[in-house]
Parts: sequence; structure tokens; C-alpha cells
Amino acid sequence: MTSLPSLPTPKKLGLVIDLDVCVGCHACVVNCKEWNTGGYGAALSDQDPYGADVSGAWLNRVHTFEVVPQGGEVVGEAGDARIVHFPKSCLHCEDAPCVTVCPTGASYKRAADGIVLVDEDKCIGCGLCAWACPYGAREMDLAAGVMKKCTLCIDRIYNETLEEVDRVPACVRTCPTNARHFGDLADPSSDVSRMVAERGGVDLMPEQGTKPVNKYLLPRPRKPLADSARGLPLAENTEGAKGFFAWLDGMLERI
Repeated sequence: MTSLPSLPTPKKLGLVIDLDVCVGCHACVVNCKEWNTGGYGAALSDQDPYGADVSGAWLNRVHTFEVVPQGGEVVGEAGDARIVHFPKSCLHCEDAPCVTVCPTGASYKRAADGIVLVDEDKCIGCGLCAWACPYGAREMDLAAGVMKKCTLCIDRIYNETLEEVDRVPACVRTCPTNARHFGDLADPSSDVSRMVAERGGVDLMPEQGTKPVNKYLLPRPRKPLADSARGLPLAENTEGAKGFFAWLDGMLERI
């Protein structure tokens, strides 16, 4: 079995995902697939992509949920209905069970920055890591016969031939709403750490004891729509309008 680093990693590179502004556009999903298929890494295969029984390897997925308002059994019964889009990929856990169950040492956690990776030359496709991961973040690539997962785009973040702005994971670079953020969560002064402290970032399924590095920022409470409507300005009174505006007002009244 593979061992985790004996000491806490000096860096904890990971993602902070703001569920308040994610619109579920899947841009992060598509760009992740594109980068990991057409970039420096091995391609992510698809099986019968245009048929009835589609399957394939995706390292990042977005799940969408209808939230039942408190006190209501049906969406919209009490309060306003709400849709929450929930992106999910490998969380690069500090106590990663996918690493410790690997019989060949293919799954491992880097001691320098905490990123969890798979050495595909050692992977035998047994699937034990997928069974051990409580988040369902491992993907079997049927064409390659090995397990694949989010690498935090390690081939981008350390690639000095890229512009500084591009040295972030592909999903972060492409997010149109700025819902995804990348940085060192071991550094309390980093942007991501301050964001977690200010917004109260949470772990996914903390009861599993895996101590995921990635954090989620929960959606902020919404104001009732009726409250927002009260603040809208009333229509202007056109009485006394002259010239063109008087003519336009008269024409609109005839419609």
C-alpha cells in the first residue's frame, strides 16, 4: 500500500469554489476536458460519444440541485425556489484514502504541495482508489485501462513558458463568473485563505475525516423577491410633456 507524506505538506494547493456565483455553465468542465485531452497530459477518452450509451472520462463535473426552502415540502412552497450548481473534482485530501489503498503505489500525494496524482505507468486499473474515494472523484479511462483524476493542471501551474495569468488550472482560467479560485490554502495570507476565512468556507462531507484541501463557499441568503420589488422606482409621470415626448406619449396611449 502507498503511504501519505509523513509530515504536513508545506503547501496545500487547492481550489475554493463559490457556490453563490456558479451558474452551472459547464465551461470549467469543457475546458478541463479540452486541456487534459489536447494539452500536455494523456487524452481523456470517450466511448460512443454521440450514441445512446455515452460514457467517458471527465475529471471535473457539475451537479445541479433544486433546493427545497426551509419549511416547504415542495420547491417554492415556502420562500423562493433556488437552484444550486455544485462543481466537483478531486479535493486533494490531506488524509487521502485513495492513496493508502493503492496496491502498486500508483496513487500518491506530493510532499511538496499536497497534490494527489496517479502514476499511470504503475496503475493496473484495479479500481480500489475509486471505491475508497467518498466523493466519486476517480475516473476509469476505459481506453487506457487506468484511473485518472484532477491534477490541478500541474502541467500549467508550474509551466514557466506560460504567461503568469495562465499558470492556474484550466477550470479556474475559464470560469466566466469568477466562481473558481486557486491558491495555497496553507498560507493564511493567500487570497484563497482570506476568502475562506471571510466567507466561512466549508469541507465537503467532513464526517468522512479525509480533510479535503478544496473548500466551498456556501450560497448567501437571498432576499425575498417581494422585498426587492418594493425598492424599484415607480413609472415617471408624463403629464406636462412637450414636443417630441408629448407626441410619443400620445402615440403610446393609442397602442
